[in-house]
Amino acid sequence: MQPTEEKFVPSGELRLWTERFGDPADPVVLLVMGTSTPGIGWPDELVEALVAGGRQVIRFDHRDTGRSSCVDFAAAPYALRDLAGDALAVLDGHGVRSAHVVGASLGGAVAQWLAVHRPERVARLTAIMTSPMGADAGPVWARALSGQAPDPADLPPPAPRFLEHLARAAAAPRATREERVAAAVETWRVLNGGVLPFDETAARRLAEETEDRTADPSAALNHDRAGRALTPDRRAPLSSIACPALVVHGTEDPLLPLPHGEALAALVPGARFHAVPGMGHGFLSPGLPRRVAGLLLR
Repeated sequence: MQPTEEKFVPSGELRLWTERFGDPADPVVLLVMGTSTPGIGWPDELVEALVAGGRQVIRFDHRDTGRSSCVDFAAAPYALRDLAGDALAVLDGHGVRSAHVVGASLGGAVAQWLAVHRPERVARLTAIMTSPMGADAGPVWARALSGQAPDPADLPPPAPRFLEHLARAAAAPRATREERVAAAVETWRVLNGGVLPFDETAARRLAEETEDRTADPSAALNHDRAGRALTPDRRAPLSSIACPALVVHGTEDPLLPLPHGEALAALVPGARFHAVPGMGHGFLSPGLPRRVAGLLLR
């Protein structure tokens, strides 16, 4: 699919790669991707369906992914609010006052942050396969990785299959392009959840394009560090969100199980919640991108 416009926009000293699709007269949907994944993580099929439904669509590469600038995290650490600032810079760079902001995973936390702290820029909010932005996952992961039982008061930890995959992946070499691509495909396979069919061809294409788009593949790991920084601005109550909101979550999400989405929907006034049967943590199943696009259009 050919974009209507492709350009870099500034965010402070950084340059962010963006592309825009559709009729400039149509309402804008800003797609905000998740941890360590460039804008192409939003499948072309999803973008095409939104454009066919009368929307213009903007997707972009986060800092430290794709063609956007990489950051020396040790010298200049950043947090969720900075990723949100990048999303605002993308809107500014395209002359967009407000948009339907759609975030997946970490991008869903970015979308929440914008709806709380910059509500005038968010006409509608959709959070996909994410968790409340103020939830502290650190203790949950620590207990799970040490074999302790979960605290009933916490949101549930990742599925054992996913934690086992992380342990195997940590021991596997990733020195070459081929090894990194193979590791990424396997991660996407596990994230798919094991119920819906896995589109390995699409996953390999995404892994290869992700690898080839960036000068420093290791920079994307900074997103994990940024996502764990539970700064005070993330504790702001989601009850202040006033725009129409939709929360979409897969019933088979192995990273953020279904109660994460349910908890988020319960915290946002008037939010609609839609559970997608069989969906895991990603869009790499045949037909799923268009199905999700249909939810966004409705």
